[in-house]
Amino acid sequence: MTDRDLGLLRRAADYQFGAGAGAALFGDGEDLSVSHTSSGRPRQVTAPEGRLATYATDGRFVLGAAGGRRLQAAHEPPRHRVVVGSESEPYVREGRNTFAKFVRAADPGIRPGDEALVVHEDGDLLGVGRAELPGEAMLDFETGMAVKVRHGIEAE
Repeated sequence: MTDRDLGLLRRAADYQFGAGAGAALFGDGEDLSVSHTSSGRPRQVTAPEGRLATYATDGRFVLGAAGGRRLQAAHEPPRHRVVVGSESEPYVREGRNTFAKFVRAADPGIRPGDEALVVHEDGDLLGVGRAELPGEAMLDFETGMAVKVRHGIEAE
């Protein structure tokens, strides 16, 4: 990975996820692999443990399971988190969506379209996806999708 790519990716991650996220996601860049579009723009960022993120055309990251783990470790709860109970755990781990009626807690700073970490009450990461509702509304709604889960995460 070039220094230019690393700087761009870190700045974009800090903007999207908050200060320190770029360093948490991409570290020093030595163990990362970056694929580029035909125009030379970074696209997929992978590490030995898997895909960290895709740098989308809108300038935002779409997290992979490995990126979700790194982001979870870097930020204290409730940041970026949607908390569910045991009744949702097997479904989210399979990659199924998270519905508002099962949400126990959510970061009030989450907006629709933001990347979200779906976590169990005990703190285990269950999946990553795109928020469909604002964090506060996830607790108020009795129906509807709260998070469109892209990647379920197997139990360790």
